[in-house]
Amino acid sequence: MRTIISFILIMLSLHSFSQVLSNKEGKYTEADTLRGSLRPERAYDALKYHLQLRVVPEEKYISGSNTITFRAEEKLPVMQVDLFDNMKIDSIVHKGKQLPYERKYNAVFVNFAKPLRKGKKDSIQFYYSGNPIVAERAPWDGGFVWTEDEKGNPWIAVAVQGTGASLWYPNKDHQSDEPEEVLSEIEVPTGLTNVSNGRLLGSEKLGDGYTRWKWKVSNPINNYNVVLNIGNYAHFHDEYQDLDLDYYVLEYNLEKAKKQFEEVQPMMDCFYEKMGPYPFPEDGYKLVETPYLGMEHQSAVAYGNKYMKGYLGNDLSGTGLGLTWDYIIIHESGHEWYGNSITAKDIADMWIHEGFTTYTEGIFVECRKGKEAGLEYIKGLRKNIGNQNPIIGDYGVNAEGSGDMYAKGANLLNTIRSIYKNDELWWNTLRDYTKEFRHKTVTTQQVEDFFNEPVATNLQPVFDQYLREKKIPELQFKKDGNTFSYRWKADVQNFEMPVDVFLNGEEKRLTPTENWQKLQQPLNKEDIKVNDLEFYINSSFVK
Repeated sequence: MRTIISFILIMLSLHSFSQVLSNKEGKYTEADTLRGSLRPERAYDALKYHLQLRVVPEEKYISGSNTITFRAEEKLPVMQVDLFDNMKIDSIVHKGKQLPYERKYNAVFVNFAKPLRKGKKDSIQFYYSGNPIVAERAPWDGGFVWTEDEKGNPWIAVAVQGTGASLWYPNKDHQSDEPEEVLSEIEVPTGLTNVSNGRLLGSEKLGDGYTRWKWKVSNPINNYNVVLNIGNYAHFHDEYQDLDLDYYVLEYNLEKAKKQFEEVQPMMDCFYEKMGPYPFPEDGYKLVETPYLGMEHQSAVAYGNKYMKGYLGNDLSGTGLGLTWDYIIIHESGHEWYGNSITAKDIADMWIHEGFTTYTEGIFVECRKGKEAGLEYIKGLRKNIGNQNPIIGDYGVNAEGSGDMYAKGANLLNTIRSIYKNDELWWNTLRDYTKEFRHKTVTTQQVEDFFNEPVATNLQPVFDQYLREKKIPELQFKKDGNTFSYRWKADVQNFEMPVDVFLNGEEKRLTPTENWQKLQQPLNKEDIKVNDLEFYINSSFVK
């Protein structure tokens, strides 16, 4: 069972970076830099995307345009827009005139007749078409999913986190810049429904066998969160306080969905209490049934867990606690707070998405079954941590870090909570964090500084060891006369971190450093036990 669970977690972690980490040992290409860096041609702020797109299922083909409204942040003679090179550019129009452009890998360099001045707000219409990359194993590889439901109806979805939203529509494909609004007008064969992000503004039959579905997002949104979902959907509605809850599921799964999605209400109770209000009330909350497992698409969370508890019927923690709730509902919805509302500027810092969101799983367990159960769940995830590579990747080259960002990131947060040793302070800090950085893009350093501020302990060495080094710190003990001495062994120079241990069954806080310190009471080896429920460390007895 452990092997199965480990494999599942590894596969889960791949959903956000399987096609990103194609380069080993820092051997990056120009294509990686074009995608991952903020070059002068990207010196503009994307303000609004207006997608107008027709989807032709039988040909696995899309065609249409994206009107990109932006503001030049510097003098802008050339503008980089990203679109995968297998997609055809039909034309790029500015003020009614076609603009010349050059292509390099998946980047398109648009040349203006006259450089745009700094601060100028403008727009271009980017017309394109083609057969977007097909995902073979969505969501672990990026692309379109073209399939059919059990009754033979087309069932189409897209998942592109890590691979890139420019796989299917032109945009500034960098996480540091989010459009403040997205209007999606998606044309699909009449009889099918398209569900995209935000609020449904209406649908219109076009008289040629297609229907246009119009959706609008009124909040900043990650490029990879912009989606379409096409199927023979049934819709039902619920409310949580003043938040609209909308569900789109295959018609024959309607009754199962009504029962399974009852879990959303207690989830919202928990998350509102511990993390603060839902960050996108203007756009509502949706679960949309998809032909792949799941993804955190903002205000349109993809759901494909087959109406099972756990992760497709498995418990990633190995504790049994993960079989008492639907993993995809909880995890992917947790991303609305962490990943969608608070977004890492560079995907090297994706632990900010995945570590915090994995921690929300433990939060949900704690809300339902108490603190100790929540701690047990988070501890149980440790068996899936490899500690072979740092969980922060390389900056500026579109490279994520290790898949340990999920479970190790969650255990880091749990360790910091234990360092706080004050749950009221911890939950207040977590709520303040979600409020302070609501709808913002952030760096790891900003996150570190925020959680460092409320406590006297300097957490910087802790963050450095867990995020930037491969291994976790080791608390060493050695026999020293009639008692024991202790110290940290770590990669970070002058590493310090408080830790709680049980000495003869009594909990005591130690403040180890790299130098040996002596315990004052006589003990046997079996009398010393680390509080490993609250602290994710290694410990050993040395000579």
